[in-house]
Amino acid sequence: MASLVIAEHDNASIKGATLNTVTAAVACGGDVHVLVAGHNAGSAAQAAAQIAGVSKVIHADAEGLAHGLAENVAAQVLAIAGNYTHILFPATAAGKNVSPRVAAKLDVAQLSDVTLVVSADTFERPIYAGNAIATVQSKDAVKVLTVRTTGFDAAAATGGSASVETAAATADSGKSAFKGSEIAKNDRPELTAAKIIVSGGRALGSAEKFAEVITPLADKLGAAMGASRAAVDAGYAPNDWQVGQTGKIVAPQLYVACGISGAIQHLAGMKDSKVIVAINKDPEAPIFSVADYGLEADLFAAVPELVNAL
Repeated sequence: MASLVIAEHDNASIKGATLNTVTAAVACGGDVHVLVAGHNAGSAAQAAAQIAGVSKVIHADAEGLAHGLAENVAAQVLAIAGNYTHILFPATAAGKNVSPRVAAKLDVAQLSDVTLVVSADTFERPIYAGNAIATVQSKDAVKVLTVRTTGFDAAAATGGSASVETAAATADSGKSAFKGSEIAKNDRPELTAAKIIVSGGRALGSAEKFAEVITPLADKLGAAMGASRAAVDAGYAPNDWQVGQTGKIVAPQLYVACGISGAIQHLAGMKDSKVIVAINKDPEAPIFSVADYGLEADLFAAVPELVNAL
């Protein structure tokens, strides 16, 4: 029995979500192999070989794999899928783009957003925006999983000594082509990897107030900035800051929610945070039900006071 983790990388280094996925693969039992499919991605393959718990890295290199196009990566996975009982993807935008194609081609059910490996064939995953946990048993010969990274500790990025094996790259499918990308520039930590997150909600009232109130606190804490869907929809914050069921799932060491009522969709994205601090003037706000520390106060007065105290 062996598991295959599909690495998320930038052709130079391995992204953090891969480390959490390796931990899930180890829990499935058997050897853990990592597929690094890219172009000029030798550095990423070497980095994957250093991950604790990995016994082999399979490196497929071709120009068609440079940008992680779903059709080409799925074909690469399918070319070696017969050797594995479990195929695991991080539950990221990239992973969720490829995994259903692999599951469909293998004619198996996909297990999405796995948060716990109970046994080799039994897994837990959240349903109803995280309000219930389903225990799912799969009888498929190959289990295709997406792994919610907040559910697993990251494997050590160093200390491993896996072998690196070169695999023949599959041909470009020709079904899609990479035209370009626009990447948001941000000096702050990446939201899903940040240890501290300061988020604002609709109560801030405007983009100007969002910047005036939330930014100084984030600066003091060295934090990433997040927002509720309501704040994003109102134009107070960019879309890539959205935390929640339809945004990003986060689990930082510290999550500070300012003026966020705590709709169920938002709680689904951040309730696994280690320490949650809520600042809201509404004592009935649902956010207080999950907060470790709650401050019933006007955020426009409380947050500047907190910044001054820091």
